[in-house]
Amino acid sequence: MTTAGLVLAAGEGKRFGGPKAPYVHDGVRLVDRAVQVLSKAGCTQVFVVLGAWVGEVPNAIVLENPNWPTGMGSSLQVGLAHLNGHSEIEEVVVTLVDLPGLTSEAVARVVESPGEIVVASYDAMRGHPVKFARATWPELSRSAAGDHGARAFISEHSEEIVLVEVGDVATGEDMDERPSS
Repeated sequence: MTTAGLVLAAGEGKRFGGPKAPYVHDGVRLVDRAVQVLSKAGCTQVFVVLGAWVGEVPNAIVLENPNWPTGMGSSLQVGLAHLNGHSEIEEVVVTLVDLPGLTSEAVARVVESPGEIVVASYDAMRGHPVKFARATWPELSRSAAGDHGARAFISEHSEEIVLVEVGDVATGEDMDERPSS
Protein backbone atom coordinates (compact mmCIF):
# COMPACT_ATOMS: atom_id res chain seq x y z
CA MET A 1 0.00 0.00 0.00
CA THR A 2 1.17 3.49 -0.82
CA THR A 3 0.24 5.74 2.08
CA ALA A 4 0.54 9.53 2.04
CA GLY A 5 0.45 11.83 5.04
CA LEU A 6 -1.76 14.91 5.19
CA VAL A 7 -1.22 17.60 7.82
CA LEU A 8 -4.06 20.06 8.34
CA ALA A 9 -2.36 23.32 9.35
CA ALA A 10 -4.33 26.18 7.80
CA GLY A 11 -6.06 27.66 10.83
CA GLU A 12 -5.42 31.04 12.38
CA GLY A 13 -5.14 29.68 15.93
CA LYS A 14 -7.52 32.20 17.48
CA ARG A 15 -7.28 30.83 21.04
CA PHE A 16 -3.58 30.15 20.50
CA GLY A 17 -2.77 33.74 19.58
CA GLY A 18 -1.72 33.07 15.98
CA PRO A 19 -1.19 30.31 13.43
CA LYS A 20 0.18 27.12 14.99
CA ALA A 21 2.11 25.80 11.98
CA PRO A 22 5.16 28.11 12.37
CA TYR A 23 5.15 28.02 16.18
CA VAL A 24 8.42 26.69 17.58
CA HIS A 25 7.89 24.11 20.33
CA ASP A 26 10.88 22.36 21.90
CA GLY A 27 13.12 23.87 19.21
CA VAL A 28 11.10 22.70 16.18
CA ARG A 29 8.23 24.30 14.29
CA LEU A 30 5.02 22.34 14.85
CA VAL A 31 4.56 21.89 11.09
CA ASP A 32 8.08 20.47 10.66
CA ARG A 33 7.57 18.11 13.57
CA ALA A 34 4.30 16.81 12.09
CA VAL A 35 5.99 16.18 8.73
CA GLN A 36 8.88 14.34 10.42
CA VAL A 37 6.52 12.14 12.43
CA LEU A 38 4.54 11.12 9.33
CA SER A 39 7.67 10.51 7.26
CA LYS A 40 9.31 8.35 9.94
CA ALA A 41 6.08 6.35 10.25
CA GLY A 42 6.24 5.25 6.62
CA CYS A 43 4.22 7.84 4.72
CA THR A 44 5.78 7.97 1.25
CA GLN A 45 4.83 11.60 0.64
CA VAL A 46 3.63 14.25 3.06
CA PHE A 47 1.29 17.07 2.09
CA VAL A 48 0.61 20.09 4.31
CA VAL A 49 -2.45 22.31 3.91
CA LEU A 50 -1.68 25.91 4.91
CA GLY A 51 -3.84 29.04 4.90
CA ALA A 52 -3.61 31.70 7.61
CA TRP A 53 0.16 31.29 7.48
CA VAL A 54 1.92 30.17 4.32
CA GLY A 55 5.60 29.36 4.17
CA GLU A 56 8.08 26.75 3.08
CA VAL A 57 7.91 23.34 4.70
CA PRO A 58 10.93 21.12 3.96
CA ASN A 59 10.23 17.52 2.96
CA ALA A 60 6.56 18.24 2.27
CA ILE A 61 4.36 19.43 -0.56
CA VAL A 62 2.53 22.60 0.51
CA LEU A 63 -1.08 23.03 -0.55
CA GLU A 64 -2.81 26.36 0.03
CA ASN A 65 -6.40 26.57 1.22
CA PRO A 66 -7.87 29.93 0.17
CA ASN A 67 -11.02 29.10 2.15
CA TRP A 68 -9.21 28.40 5.42
CA PRO A 69 -11.46 30.82 7.42
CA THR A 70 -14.40 28.44 6.84
CA GLY A 71 -12.74 25.75 8.98
CA MET A 72 -10.89 22.47 8.89
CA GLY A 73 -13.39 20.87 6.52
CA SER A 74 -12.20 22.99 3.60
CA SER A 75 -8.58 22.05 4.33
CA LEU A 76 -9.47 18.37 4.23
CA GLN A 77 -11.25 18.97 0.91
CA VAL A 78 -8.18 20.74 -0.54
CA GLY A 79 -5.93 17.88 0.53
CA LEU A 80 -8.18 15.13 -0.81
CA ALA A 81 -8.75 16.96 -4.11
CA HIS A 82 -4.98 17.16 -4.61
CA LEU A 83 -4.44 13.53 -3.63
CA ASN A 84 -7.04 12.43 -6.18
CA GLY A 85 -4.54 13.46 -8.85
CA HIS A 86 -1.98 10.99 -7.47
CA SER A 87 -3.31 7.60 -8.56
CA GLU A 88 -0.38 5.80 -6.93
CA ILE A 89 -1.58 6.86 -3.46
CA GLU A 90 -3.98 4.27 -2.08
CA GLU A 91 -4.58 5.69 1.38
CA VAL A 92 -3.92 8.81 3.43
CA VAL A 93 -3.15 9.37 7.08
CA VAL A 94 -4.66 12.67 8.22
CA THR A 95 -3.39 14.51 11.28
CA LEU A 96 -3.45 17.96 12.80
CA VAL A 97 -0.44 20.27 13.14
CA ASP A 98 -0.91 20.91 16.86
CA LEU A 99 -0.27 17.45 18.34
CA PRO A 100 3.17 17.65 19.95
CA GLY A 101 2.69 14.32 21.73
CA LEU A 102 2.05 12.36 18.54
CA THR A 103 4.87 9.93 17.73
CA SER A 104 5.98 8.09 14.63
CA GLU A 105 5.37 4.81 16.51
CA ALA A 106 1.71 5.73 16.96
CA VAL A 107 1.32 6.77 13.32
CA ALA A 108 3.07 3.58 12.15
CA ARG A 109 0.49 1.48 14.00
CA VAL A 110 -2.28 3.31 12.17
CA VAL A 111 -0.47 3.01 8.81
CA GLU A 112 0.14 -0.73 9.26
CA SER A 113 -3.38 -1.59 10.42
CA PRO A 114 -5.71 -2.93 7.73
CA GLY A 115 -9.04 -1.23 7.18
CA GLU A 116 -10.69 1.46 5.10
CA ILE A 117 -11.03 3.76 8.12
CA VAL A 118 -8.42 3.35 10.86
CA VAL A 119 -8.56 5.67 13.87
CA ALA A 120 -5.93 6.16 16.57
CA SER A 121 -7.27 5.59 20.05
CA TYR A 122 -6.01 6.96 23.36
CA ASP A 123 -7.35 4.88 26.24
CA ALA A 124 -10.35 3.95 24.06
CA MET A 125 -11.02 7.58 23.05
CA ARG A 126 -10.87 8.28 19.30
CA GLY A 127 -8.26 10.80 18.17
CA HIS A 128 -5.68 11.53 15.48
CA PRO A 129 -4.29 10.40 13.17
CA VAL A 130 -6.94 8.76 11.02
CA LYS A 131 -6.22 6.67 7.93
CA PHE A 132 -8.65 6.70 5.03
CA ALA A 133 -8.56 4.35 2.02
CA ARG A 134 -8.98 5.97 -1.40
CA ALA A 135 -12.47 4.47 -1.78
CA THR A 136 -13.69 6.67 1.11
CA TRP A 137 -12.34 9.98 -0.22
CA PRO A 138 -15.33 11.13 -2.34
CA GLU A 139 -17.85 10.72 0.50
CA LEU A 140 -15.35 12.01 3.07
CA SER A 141 -14.76 15.16 1.03
CA ARG A 142 -18.50 15.77 0.58
CA SER A 143 -19.13 15.43 4.32
CA ALA A 144 -16.26 17.71 5.40
CA ALA A 145 -17.73 21.00 6.53
CA GLY A 146 -16.89 23.82 8.88
CA ASP A 147 -14.56 23.02 11.72
CA HIS A 148 -15.53 19.36 11.94
CA GLY A 149 -13.40 17.91 9.16
CA ALA A 150 -14.02 14.17 9.13
CA ARG A 151 -16.09 13.97 12.33
CA ALA A 152 -19.49 13.49 10.64
CA PHE A 153 -18.08 10.93 8.19
CA ILE A 154 -16.48 8.92 11.00
CA SER A 155 -19.71 9.00 13.02
CA GLU A 156 -21.73 7.78 10.04
CA HIS A 157 -19.29 4.90 9.53
CA SER A 158 -18.67 3.96 13.16
CA GLU A 159 -19.37 0.26 12.47
CA GLU A 160 -16.58 0.14 9.87
CA ILE A 161 -13.89 1.84 11.95
CA VAL A 162 -10.81 -0.03 13.07
CA LEU A 163 -9.61 1.46 16.37
CA VAL A 164 -5.89 1.18 17.06
CA GLU A 165 -4.71 1.87 20.61
CA VAL A 166 -1.67 4.18 20.64
CA GLY A 167 -1.96 5.72 24.11
CA ASP A 168 1.04 3.73 25.32
CA VAL A 169 3.37 5.46 22.81
CA ALA A 170 1.77 8.89 22.27
CA THR A 171 -0.63 11.49 23.60
CA GLY A 172 -3.50 12.90 21.63
CA GLU A 173 -3.56 16.27 23.36
CA ASP A 174 -3.57 19.30 21.12
CA MET A 175 -2.08 22.74 21.78
CA ASP A 176 -5.10 25.02 22.04
CA GLU A 177 -3.23 27.57 24.10
CA ARG A 178 0.30 28.86 23.81
CA PRO A 179 2.48 27.42 26.59
CA SER A 180 3.36 30.04 29.18
CA SER A 181 7.03 30.93 29.24
